[in-house]
Amino acid sequence: MRIAIIGQSLFGQEVYSRLRKEGHQVVGVFTIPDKDGKADPLALEAEKDHVPVFKFPRWRLKGKALPEVVEQYKSLGAQLNVLPFCSQFIPMEVINAPEHGSIIYHPSLLPRHRGASAINWTLIHGDKKGGFTVFWADDGLDTGDILLQKECDVLPDDTVSSLYNRFLFPEGVNGMINWDQPAEAIHNWIRGNDKVPGAWTEANGQMLTFFGSTLNDNGLVPEGDTLDIPGASQPGIITKVGLVLFGNDGKMLVVKNIQLEDGKMIPACHFFKSAESTTLELTEEELVTAETIRDAWQRILPNVAEIESSTDFFKSGAASVDVVRLIEEVKLQCNGLELENEDVYMATTFGDFIQMLIRKLRGEDGEEEQAIDYVGSKSCLLQKVIGLADLMEEHQEELATIEAIDSGAVYTLALKTHVGMSIQTFRYFAGWCDKIQGTTIPINQARPNRNLTFTKKEPVGVCGIVIPWNYPLMMLSWKTAACLAAGNTLVIKPAQVTPLTALKFAELTVKAGIPKGVVNVLPGSGSLVGQRLSDHPDVRKIGFTGSTEIGKHIMKSCALSNVKKVSLELGGKSPLIIFADCDLSKAIQMGMSSVFFNKGENCIAAGRLFLENSIHDQFVQKVVEEVKKLKIGDPLDRATNHGPQNHHAHLQKLIEYCQKGVKEGATLVYGGKQVSRPGFFFEPTIFTNVEDHMFVAQEESFGPIMIISRFPDGDIDGVLQRANATEFGLASGVFTQNINKALYVSDKLQAGTVFINTYNKTDVAAPFGGFKQSGFGKDLGEAALNEYLKIKTVTFEY
Repeated sequence: MRIAIIGQSLFGQEVYSRLRKEGHQVVGVFTIPDKDGKADPLALEAEKDHVPVFKFPRWRLKGKALPEVVEQYKSLGAQLNVLPFCSQFIPMEVINAPEHGSIIYHPSLLPRHRGASAINWTLIHGDKKGGFTVFWADDGLDTGDILLQKECDVLPDDTVSSLYNRFLFPEGVNGMINWDQPAEAIHNWIRGNDKVPGAWTEANGQMLTFFGSTLNDNGLVPEGDTLDIPGASQPGIITKVGLVLFGNDGKMLVVKNIQLEDGKMIPACHFFKSAESTTLELTEEELVTAETIRDAWQRILPNVAEIESSTDFFKSGAASVDVVRLIEEVKLQCNGLELENEDVYMATTFGDFIQMLIRKLRGEDGEEEQAIDYVGSKSCLLQKVIGLADLMEEHQEELATIEAIDSGAVYTLALKTHVGMSIQTFRYFAGWCDKIQGTTIPINQARPNRNLTFTKKEPVGVCGIVIPWNYPLMMLSWKTAACLAAGNTLVIKPAQVTPLTALKFAELTVKAGIPKGVVNVLPGSGSLVGQRLSDHPDVRKIGFTGSTEIGKHIMKSCALSNVKKVSLELGGKSPLIIFADCDLSKAIQMGMSSVFFNKGENCIAAGRLFLENSIHDQFVQKVVEEVKKLKIGDPLDRATNHGPQNHHAHLQKLIEYCQKGVKEGATLVYGGKQVSRPGFFFEPTIFTNVEDHMFVAQEESFGPIMIISRFPDGDIDGVLQRANATEFGLASGVFTQNINKALYVSDKLQAGTVFINTYNKTDVAAPFGGFKQSGFGKDLGEAALNEYLKIKTVTFEY
């Protein structure tokens, strides 16, 4: 790097010598004029090396920079100013001139003791700790961003000289440029210089600049090719996850990217690999894109006569601000594609840049292998899942809007339930990530030897998640959160008609830092994608929510392929029994919600209401009155409380369902037809006088259709027999103020969930799943984890 040194004293001389030793080109030294005919030590050292030395008595006059001084400075073309110890006021025209700015050494722990005589003030104030700061220069008095700080104890007998000579001088020099330090100090130095100017060293016969450092504290030494680094305690190692460096304490850090001497940046893991040999052949459309981007390069680099394949972005005069401009140009011209700064640094010629860009547009960007912890950290997984929940919350309005557009859910409901419960689900299961454990079991069958048996809960492996169209994001979250918390990878197949929130979810997993390949979203038809997942020999678990018919088919495919584990949440015909001794106003309110919630597209919707004779007529009258008040309309309108059905085929099914009900003799009290307006809107519908043998009494509508049947007053066992006379058993409900009756009925109802004096009240901590042909296995709660875990028993003798 081309460096200008502005400073003085033996300290400045030592920094100058170290920088040259590290391979940097010092293009000029700016120091104070000679005193009594004697040059400053920094000037003497530079003159011996024939480095240009400038001894300006002043840099500015009356607060303004001297043009001739600034002109002489700029003629050197420095990329970075280093101010190790400087007593002069340097104008901002000089401070900001290099592409990488200016760094300054200051002998105090900023923000304490800004300005001159900092060491004196450290002693005057009786500070117990002293030290120094290296920071970026700005237009304030020692106020720039801090790159590095080191501290030391101030001894009772310390003087300005002893403190300077004992710590501030030797450690200050080392702190600026020395790599022989503890791993954490090296890491701090690299991240402090990220993205510019970068922490540099000489290795493999060239100057290398390091970017993107993380500490590696697992203690495992990875395998790879060694890279000798002068001054380091031991050679670095080029591994699959980057360049591993060692501090003098034996601890490690990992560098992600390396910038070569010619300015090209590469993934550190590719340092010893030859350049990519495969060149893409561009389509006609991609050639048009390439020419559009060529024009953008031409606008950014007006001094270049013609942008050719070999034109280098930075050698042609581009600076860091031009990187930002180029990224914005690409975003504007390439449908919002967002590049990172390092993408530009890794493809500095126009030809390389176009190849990189087209690969990204094709989804074939060839990113380096995802860095995975060697051991695998449960706490890391916990943080990732929590981070994902935070991102979902940050984007909740966008997710709710997508859900409303994609599924027809009313926006306010989508925000509170579809998205709100999804966020809660990920937060809940994040708490389980580090609490999955086995048991220790005493065994007695092998005496007199001593034995120990324990169990381990391990991830199943690759899981397929097939989700329905009624709650696209929430059903995804119920299964995915438990699956991730258990440590699995997964392939999500959203419903063919509602893929959008799943795709947005995939984007958020990337932003949350979940490793590549852990969460995969594969839209498509069930007959193709769903079938392939069920048949695939590497998939070890299928979680499915949908119809009983498809669930049976999936179960068969899973058995025939590799006997994979299955959990199924299938159809329902949930009974809701309302006794005369209930809180009638609440029962009416909750009864409506049990049917019309989410326009009836609800797995646990009350498929049949049983009303005790004495309250039947009053209940029906009140429900009809309330239904007439519902506002049917645009789901994005905040005042709407009943939106369109999900898709046209489903709308037609509901129309036919009602026609069958009328044909069989049920009384259509309200609704039963499509709303006369554009869209898939269906009227909230009420049937009464429904007999047990009727089609509408036995089959699920999955729409806003209330099916009402009577039962004689006091006939508890009779109504229970009718309620259980179905092959479904997903949910059920009872309304009564008699606690004994409520508990008796809840014991007898054959369903996975029983609601008492409420309905639709699911919670992330409460297990959810059905009986009979409504499926098996659980979503939510601790029980859901077992669907994605396998238990291993270990027994040993000692």
